[in-house]
Amino acid sequence: MFRSLGIFNYRVWFIGALVSNVGAWMQSTAQNWVVLTELTPGDAGAVGVTMALQFGPPLLLVGLTGWATDRFERRHILLATQGVSLLLATAIGILILTGAMTLPLMYAFALGLGLVAAFDNPARQAFVSDLVTKENTSNAVALNSASFNAARMIGPAVAGLFIVLVGTGWMFIVNAFTFLATIGALLAMRRHELTPRAVTHGRSRLSDGFRYVATRPDLIVVFIVVFLLGAFGMNFPIYASTMALEFGAGADGFGLLNSVLAIGSLTGALLAARRDRARVRVVIAGVLGFAVASAISSVMPTYALYAVTLVFTGFTVVTILSTANGYVQATTDAHLRGRVLAIYVAILLGGTPVGAPIVGWVADELGPRAAIQLGTLASLIAAAIAITWLVWSGRVHRGGRLRLRLDETRPLSVITQPIAKASASN
Repeated sequence: MFRSLGIFNYRVWFIGALVSNVGAWMQSTAQNWVVLTELTPGDAGAVGVTMALQFGPPLLLVGLTGWATDRFERRHILLATQGVSLLLATAIGILILTGAMTLPLMYAFALGLGLVAAFDNPARQAFVSDLVTKENTSNAVALNSASFNAARMIGPAVAGLFIVLVGTGWMFIVNAFTFLATIGALLAMRRHELTPRAVTHGRSRLSDGFRYVATRPDLIVVFIVVFLLGAFGMNFPIYASTMALEFGAGADGFGLLNSVLAIGSLTGALLAARRDRARVRVVIAGVLGFAVASAISSVMPTYALYAVTLVFTGFTVVTILSTANGYVQATTDAHLRGRVLAIYVAILLGGTPVGAPIVGWVADELGPRAAIQLGTLASLIAAAIAITWLVWSGRVHRGGRLRLRLDETRPLSVITQPIAKASASN
């Protein structure tokens, strides 16, 4: 389960990312709470707009950010993005503490954070393959997810208590300092032990990631599933904040819901780390499980029961995302991995600008339970699309009386080979 931690560079990265992720979740919790309770009178739609602005740039800049991830030193990209994030977090904290923050200003900062994330996320995802061997990629991706969700379990709970004690502005200041952990980890790495990789040159390579994905129907299906889940199923800041208000809970109750969600998420990530490789069937099973957990959570009558269902929701979400990420990394040609991962991240995060305003509007007009049920419907549609593709592609076979066998070993289309060779030759 923890084999990748035996590698020095990955171990240093894991520790630095864990500290930084705790701060990031503290900031995320504070940001949504500020918008919902300090800058608006409980306007879930405003939270949706904030999320849309923050997660829109990865979708709009996918071609450029993927190309940059493959062409430039990923370690240098991450040093730059972490530094800028530190400055933005500090500025937000100061404005809140001085009482100068307004909703339009928060929208502007959300957009700024989104622009930084557009370059940071694909570089961060692809950097994992620079730290470990190909055989350990799936394990390293799952452990990254475990780190992210361990932070998700700690950060919101700490943020909720901290907001009650000293206010939201200090959350951003504290988070600014946590970026130093990632910067320190990147500087402490043994550069000669990083996995050598080919560097792509030339503007003509910008579109290779899209052409490659177009020849991979399995990746297209995975991307569709991730998009629908990200757009309508994973709007937890809206779900948790509005449900917390419905149950009469304050900032500490909102933070606790995020932490409970992370308990299931951490469990799912650790189990994903035990698997020898990522499989599409696990993605589909996770989507079906999410639909069930989401549907049940939408009808829970008390805060405690709703919190319990979030454990299962978090488990299924991370099972889906860890498996999908590992599958994309492990099956994509190394010379195109950055661009394909940029598309993956853009689809995952870019779904939020599409779905978050809609989910926020539904929460305002019909209530948070209807918004959660919208996510349930989207996940069922995603599962139906994936299952239909499996049957249509001929990967489902009869394995005996009343038994079906799923073949995930079929070779990829030979159409991908010219693209990979062309990229490698450059």
